[in-house]
Amino acid sequence: MTTLSIPVPSRPVHPTGVWGWITTIDHKRIGILYGVTAFIMFITGGLEALYMRAQLARPDQELVSPEVFNQLFTMHATTMIFLAIMPMGAAFFNYIIPLQIGARDVAFPRLNAFSYWTFLGGALILKLSWFFGGAPNAGWFGYAPITGIQYNPGHGIDFWAMSLQVLGIASLAAAFNFIVTIINMRAPGMSLMRMPLFTWMTLITSFLLVLAFPVITVALIELMFDRFFGMNFFVPAKGANPLLWQHLFWIFGHPEVYILILPAMGIVSEIIPTFSKKPLFGYPVVVLSGAVIGFMGWMVWSHHMFTVGLGPVANSVFALTTMAIAVPTGVKIFNWMGTMWGGSISFKTPMLFALGFIWLFIIGGLSGVMHSSAASDAQQQDTYFVVAHIHYVLFGGSIMALLAGTYYWFPKVTGRMMNETLGKINFWLVFISMNITFFPMHFIGLDGMPRRIYRYSSEYGWDFWNLVASIGAFALAFAILVFMINVIRSAMKGEKASADPWDGRTLEWSIPSPTPEYNFAQIPTVRGIDPFWAQKRERVPVAPVAGGSGEDDAHSIHLPQPSYWPFLASIGLFIGAYGLVYYQSIVGMTAGILGLALTIVSVYAWSFEPVNDPEEEH
Repeated sequence: MTTLSIPVPSRPVHPTGVWGWITTIDHKRIGILYGVTAFIMFITGGLEALYMRAQLARPDQELVSPEVFNQLFTMHATTMIFLAIMPMGAAFFNYIIPLQIGARDVAFPRLNAFSYWTFLGGALILKLSWFFGGAPNAGWFGYAPITGIQYNPGHGIDFWAMSLQVLGIASLAAAFNFIVTIINMRAPGMSLMRMPLFTWMTLITSFLLVLAFPVITVALIELMFDRFFGMNFFVPAKGANPLLWQHLFWIFGHPEVYILILPAMGIVSEIIPTFSKKPLFGYPVVVLSGAVIGFMGWMVWSHHMFTVGLGPVANSVFALTTMAIAVPTGVKIFNWMGTMWGGSISFKTPMLFALGFIWLFIIGGLSGVMHSSAASDAQQQDTYFVVAHIHYVLFGGSIMALLAGTYYWFPKVTGRMMNETLGKINFWLVFISMNITFFPMHFIGLDGMPRRIYRYSSEYGWDFWNLVASIGAFALAFAILVFMINVIRSAMKGEKASADPWDGRTLEWSIPSPTPEYNFAQIPTVRGIDPFWAQKRERVPVAPVAGGSGEDDAHSIHLPQPSYWPFLASIGLFIGAYGLVYYQSIVGMTAGILGLALTIVSVYAWSFEPVNDPEEEH
């Protein structure tokens, strides 16, 4: 392939070390920050799960008290959904999307930095609740009226509500940023129907975030007003209906499931064609099925509420829509299978994890279809069968795909390959231990074991499968430890990676590994789907933008200067949220006011910050 010699742009000196990371607005560094932070949160959520599995390994154990167990399952679920899987997906959004669309950065780099630091603040608010006032104990769904002040007088629910509010601000900031980036900053020639599938799924996910988080925000504000100011949105004794919370929560909660799984589907849609040496089968249909999933995700929320007494008409409607949403998901699976059919498949570690995703997600999908029948769901509701289902979807689905994406894009991020032998061992450990952990939960669920139960008697006959699941959980923890060893070892002394180690198809593989600060010295022109694949096969040179060649253009590359204002604005939100939790005290009220003032001042100063470096030539 013909290459062009492009001079590297000159750059002014920027902060280095820790201060360089704090002030960075480089989408790649922010992606790394998201990924590392989310993985640390994933580890904390896993430790919470191990405590629960140790408690349930044998009947009649009392390793933890009922109250601590309630806190453990609440923190575990909230952590895995909001602090691990979502930000892990955001890590890939940040690092990969500008590279896939041929852009040098995101549309709003400072807003991008603000989204990360705000996410970190929200995560710390939740995790520090273990040490200040007690962790939340009402489940990740926070059903009324058990979140009310009369049933939950401590601060745990306050921490939970404030944390989710701050995390919602971070998610909305990121979502708006990626919508604008994908719509406005694509390389010339990259129409919507030439975008990579991961970019498409990111766009759909961003719209879901923008539409879903305001719903939970309304519910959380009402909950806070009930708890802080004695209002009665969810107080049955004052005539309120607690089902209002369930409707608001699940109108958000079920699109949230697709916020978690669509990025995973996008990752798999990138990996399978690459390692099958074939274009994605039925590209337009896969795009359409993703859009249909995003749309229909708003039409199924009450299948979480089949047992609350909505009546046969409502139950029938939501049963039908829940069955129907399985169709576009099935379409994706058949398209992935069609892509592999007749291909020259290379079973590298990313491909193994992608295949594991398909297999495990099918199992989770089948149990989900079982829930779509209101009569069947009445038997399965609030049993371990539901726990098995959600873990096959979110671990067997989302986490397996995120691991696949890590192995796939690790060379692009670090410039080094992950160890292939250790990677394959890692895959089989994860795949086998995951099934040992969660598949027995189908059996004990159908046998009547309630979810969120903190201990059980031997007379119920749940001993054996609970022991098996607990052994599997500790084996799964070991599998994740192997992954961590592979990441750390490979980052330090792994084999150096070429720009295109997998014979990739999309634009990120056309630039050096690790990625240069400016991404593309010249913006490419896209002539079809899988542009880099076409360039390699047709020996087409990288085509610059009109007027985009020569040394003058290279030196005019614009990279915004680092900024500490997004960091300070997020610090203000963090302090203000903590102050609101303790608003009844002078210290809390003062902290709330100071935090709000710091955020306002920081955003004001941020708005006047120059776009270009003062030294940058114009």
